Amino acid sequence: MEQFFQTFSARTIWTPELLVVLGLISGIYFLIITKFRHKFPDSKPVSTRRRVLFHLGLVAVYFGFGGPLYVLGHLMLSMHMISMAIVYLVAPPLLLLGIPSWFFKYFTRFKVIRGFFLVAGFPLLGLILFNGVFSIYHIPTTFDYLMTNETMHNLYQIVMLLLAMLMWWHIIPRFEARYNMSELKRIGYMFVSGVLFTPACALIIFAGQPLYEVYTDAATWAVAISYCLPPGADIPFEIFSGQQSIAFLSPVNDQQFGGAMMKVTQELVYGVAIGYSFRTWQKRDKSDNAKTEYQVYEMYEAKS
Repeated sequence: MEQFFQTFSARTIWTPELLVVLGLISGIYFLIITKFRHKFPDSKPVSTRRRVLFHLGLVAVYFGFGGPLYVLGHLMLSMHMISMAIVYLVAPPLLLLGIPSWFFKYFTRFKVIRGFFLVAGFPLLGLILFNGVFSIYHIPTTFDYLMTNETMHNLYQIVMLLLAMLMWWHIIPRFEARYNMSELKRIGYMFVSGVLFTPACALIIFAGQPLYEVYTDAATWAVAISYCLPPGADIPFEIFSGQQSIAFLSPVNDQQFGGAMMKVTQELVYGVAIGYSFRTWQKRDKSDNAKTEYQVYEMYEAKS
């Protein structure tokens, strides 16, 4: 780790540009929930819990798209997979839970937005699109191309985050809509999503040789790492291989570890979401039973 901090500048490691962007998003968030809240119909004060969840989501986005983990992801596939797990599996539910429902409801007044929800809101679409785009990303030719093309890589990452948000919307919907699923269907939805998520992880875990040139070919790696460095900076080839290499695992073991970490994170996050859905289901059933018992009691009292 000491070698890592000695090789790269503070600007490279901490990505201040991303911190500024996320800081602006945080500022806009606070303006909306405080100063401009009265402009949203039926708006209510946003709890501290939601504010914390939203900002934890921003922190997850930061560590997925920037910071030390992002730079390490250009040196080790396992670090890249961990950063992806954070930004696509952890950040979306935190952001959705942190945004008040009245903010989303406000935009449904526009016909274009309603049309979008009518099409994109179909659960199967979010399920297939996210997992499909995620799997395509990990095809070796696609991965190497995107890692060595900064513009396309950034665009692909943003699209994948939006699709992850769409998929998570059906797991934790923020208001009543046409395609809202019951808790049991949400549990089934997550189970199917986990199944569709598996092939990409299995490809990485069980491959008997390194799949990606970014982590095995010095010339390809030099192009990828150059996008993390300030313009004109020298490529630190000494950390790619040899005694000063930062990677502490062989390419194959690093690859297997990365795939395993991605799958384990997915299972843990979905496990928490399934537990939450099950608890919500139980609470709703108890509430419905209590209402039924009260109605029966009222009828009995009326007859008496």
